[in-house]
Amino acid sequence: MSRFVITTAILIAAGYVNPARGQGSATTLVVGLENVVEYQVDTSDLSKWGTNPNSTTGKIAQGMGVGCAGVPVMAYGDIVSVNGAPARGTYVSRAVAVCMSPTPTAGLFAMADISANSLRDETYYILQSDGATPIGTIMVNGLNGNVSPRPPGPPVGGQNYTIVGGTGAFLGARGQKGNGTGSAINVRLASITEDAANRRQNGGGRGSFTFYVVPMFRPEVVITPNGPAVTHSDFSLVSAAKPAAAGEILSLFATGLGPTRTSLAPGQPFPSSPLAVVNSPIDVTVSGKSAEVLGAVGSPGAVDSYQVNFRVPPDMSPGAATIQISAAWIPGAPVSIAVK
Repeated sequence: MSRFVITTAILIAAGYVNPARGQGSATTLVVGLENVVEYQVDTSDLSKWGTNPNSTTGKIAQGMGVGCAGVPVMAYGDIVSVNGAPARGTYVSRAVAVCMSPTPTAGLFAMADISANSLRDETYYILQSDGATPIGTIMVNGLNGNVSPRPPGPPVGGQNYTIVGGTGAFLGARGQKGNGTGSAINVRLASITEDAANRRQNGGGRGSFTFYVVPMFRPEVVITPNGPAVTHSDFSLVSAAKPAAAGEILSLFATGLGPTRTSLAPGQPFPSSPLAVVNSPIDVTVSGKSAEVLGAVGSPGAVDSYQVNFRVPPDMSPGAATIQISAAWIPGAPVSIAVK
C-alpha cells in the first residue's frame, strides 16, 4: 500500500474534472454456483422437517401424492465464482410453487396464458475469495422454471427475474437475471424432511446464472483538462511529453469504486489514517492486458475519489495504450495514455 498520498490538492492543481454521469449500459455478471438444493415443503408435519440426515427426493409434482400450486420452497447454494474469477458467498431463494400452464392438468397445473413453475425472491450474497470480505448483495424477484413465452431483451433461458436492488458494490443496482450465457443449474430437489445442515455433504446441483446489471455508479478514471489522471511516481501526469514505461508503477485516480473496508456514512470523507481500503476486487487492464494492482484506497479528505496503484505490464509496446478499470466486475470507460 505504498505511494498513497493525500490527493485532493493534487487533483485540484491538475484541474480535476468529475466525469459526466449518465445512463449506463448493462454489465454481464456470470455467477457460478455449487451444491444447489431446493427443499420442498412436501409434508405439513413440522415435526419431520430437517430430521433426515440423508439425501431425499422432493415430492412436488412428482406423482407422489403432493400437488403443486401453493407449496412453499426454500433453496440454498454456494457461490464459487463471478465471471470466472474465484469468489465465495451464498445463494438463498424463497419460493412458492405457482405451476401455471396454458394447458392445465387437473390437480397439478393452474390455467394461465403463460407457463412458469414458481414465484421467487432470491438473494446472492457475494464475498471475496477469502470467504470473509463482503463485496455486495444482489436481490432479484420473478418467475422461474420453463417460463414461456420468454421476456424480450437479453437471453434469460426459462426465467423471468428483475433485479430489484443491491447492497455494497451493487447498491441501487437494477436489471434482469436468467440463464443467458451461463449454464443452467441442475438443482437437486429435496424434501423439507432432509436436514439442510448436510447440504454440502449430500451434494447438489451446479452451474451458473447470468445477471444483466445496470449499476447506480461505475468506476471511471478522472479526466483533467490535460488528460486522464494517471501519474508517475512523482505524481506528474502521464502525457505524450512524459509517457509511461513498460513495467513502471503508476497511480490512477478514479471515482465510483464503491465502499471501503472503513465503514463511512454517506458524504463522509475518506480518512488519512488508517487509509480506507477499497472493498471490491479492482482490476486494471492496459490495452487488454491485465495489470498488477498494488493497492486501491479512498483519497484522504475526498468523498468519491480513489487512488489505485498498478504496474504497467512489462511487455507493453510503445505508442498509445488504453487503460480500463473495473470494480466488482463492473467496468468503466477506457482512457488513453502514452507508453514509450
